[in-house]
Amino acid sequence: MKSSFAPTALLLGNFVIGISVMGPTAMLGDLASGLDVSIRDAGLLVTFGAVVLCVCSPLSAWLTGGFDRRRFLSALLLLLTLTNLASALAPDYLTLMVLRLVMMAVAAPFTPQAAGTVSLIVPVERRGSAIAYIFLGWSVAAAAGLPLVAIIASSAGWRAAYVCSAALSFIGFLLLVWRLPARVRGGAVDLSTWAALGRNPLVLLLLLITTLQMSGQFTILTFMAPLLIRLAEASPAGIALAFALYGICGFVGNVLATRLVDRWGGYRTSLLFVIVLLAGLAIWSFGAGVFALMVIGVSVWGVGFASTNSMQQVRLVGAAPPFAGASVSLNSAVLYIGQAIGSAIGGMLFARGMLHAAGYVGVAFVVAALLGVLASRRFETTHAVVET
Repeated sequence: MKSSFAPTALLLGNFVIGISVMGPTAMLGDLASGLDVSIRDAGLLVTFGAVVLCVCSPLSAWLTGGFDRRRFLSALLLLLTLTNLASALAPDYLTLMVLRLVMMAVAAPFTPQAAGTVSLIVPVERRGSAIAYIFLGWSVAAAAGLPLVAIIASSAGWRAAYVCSAALSFIGFLLLVWRLPARVRGGAVDLSTWAALGRNPLVLLLLLITTLQMSGQFTILTFMAPLLIRLAEASPAGIALAFALYGICGFVGNVLATRLVDRWGGYRTSLLFVIVLLAGLAIWSFGAGVFALMVIGVSVWGVGFASTNSMQQVRLVGAAPPFAGASVSLNSAVLYIGQAIGSAIGGMLFARGMLHAAGYVGVAFVVAALLGVLASRRFETTHAVVET
């Protein structure tokens, strides 16, 4: 049956979305030199892109909630193919920035709508693990995509990296057209849906947790390559290794989360991986300047990277399955707010030469996120969202 392969097709869709969203972080230096701008200006591709993602994610859930998911999601990947190709041909920084903003507007609806779609096509008892499974796509993007982007950009140029992203996006488009069931639609999203979600204290707290943990990570992640160069004199091979370990460990962490969540529940699984995330950032921060310690920190941090976000999605979807696209889109919106906050703070610190401070700021954000997870336990029994 088509539906048996559908979660894997959605996983691969998240893979190409992840590469498109995170790709600039793996080739920041190449973009800066190729476009004749500073590292901080190149980082604004991530910051401003995150702002667009933040706005467009809930807006698209509102406007497209009743769309046929196969047509809509496959159309997004086709448009992503075209924007990646156009980016490869961009003549200057301003043109690339405009294309980046368009690309992020296209990418914004995919992940929340994919989560909503899989929640509608799998049995209720498998919903948590299925949602965590499709988010493995982001882990694979970090594990395989980012190192490849770094290698391709350093050896063949950043334009070649965009061409490769376009090719992967087109493959994802073909898989969705082929394997995603037709006539799958979620519930219509209206103002009463947003109001119901906004009145739920657990939903609001989960959104705050996402913002905090993503802000902490992107204070470092956006500038990880130049930080490795400046603090530890890392080579291009060393940078690719760091991204590879980060992604591979992210994949492993998400697989573990997928196995644990149906038995442990979202809260306990989330708590475990936020602690792991905090440990990794702490190792990076206190080991900054020693390449081996920074790589160990990146690896531990990677275990918590995708798994913490997957658990946020699982907990939100459980609140109102028919409107999963709306709740997950809100989570995606604040996730991108966190990216924008973190990359903006990281850029400011990098421009001022405060390279060690980025790690400590990241740790502080994740400590606050951990406190939020602990506090969320008390709302577990009163989190139901009224379906409208």
